[in-house]
Amino acid sequence: MTVLLTLEDPLHMAAHPDPAQPGGLFDALVGGLHTTPALITHDGRQSGIQLALSPLAARAVLGLPAGELAGLDVHAEDVLGPRVRRLRERLLAAPGWPQRFALLDAALAGWARDAAPPREVAHAWHLLHGRSGRVRVDELAREVGWSRRHLQARFRAETGLTPKQVARVVRFDRARRALQAAPRTPLAELAVAHGYYDQAHLAREFVALAGVPPSRWVRDEGHAFVQAEEPVPAAG
Repeated sequence: MTVLLTLEDPLHMAAHPDPAQPGGLFDALVGGLHTTPALITHDGRQSGIQLALSPLAARAVLGLPAGELAGLDVHAEDVLGPRVRRLRERLLAAPGWPQRFALLDAALAGWARDAAPPREVAHAWHLLHGRSGRVRVDELAREVGWSRRHLQARFRAETGLTPKQVARVVRFDRARRALQAAPRTPLAELAVAHGYYDQAHLAREFVALAGVPPSRWVRDEGHAFVQAEEPVPAAG
């Protein structure tokens, strides 16, 4: 899941994973898991802090299961209340990145509560990640001791995706990261290494999940996220 706190201009979401959700501006955003791309536009620069939040931590940090945010992007204040606005104000006023990260750590520790998904769901999630998405749902069900149908329903309620969808996203994410680290890797080689039928299969997954072919993704997105070297001036 994605949690974004902007530091200057708001985030412009031109298109959400759910096409029925209109675009808009966000000072702080929480995004659920999804299997279709979102489109963010900017004028060449954007500053903020992005958290990659495990769906297993959604109950503890956000106070609700990740399944309730599946495919959605919402204003963080709608989920976490006015404390998000207060945190963002403190982040804006901080003199540098170390201070901002310290503020964020303290805020997350204060928000955390003793809440966790069913251990069977957590076990299935860790198996999917530990095996790079290469595990069948029937095998997952046997390992956690639930029926396939019950696992599908509980897993989706907690994470927002089915086990099969998570396996697909995990496999794609591993391939994406490998391509980002070594952009000259032949796609056929990358496909074999990450469990795809062939190069065409991997290319189709890039279009479906990232919205663009691999070559364009490398050009436009491969090195999009960097940490600023200078502090962002406080607003006001």
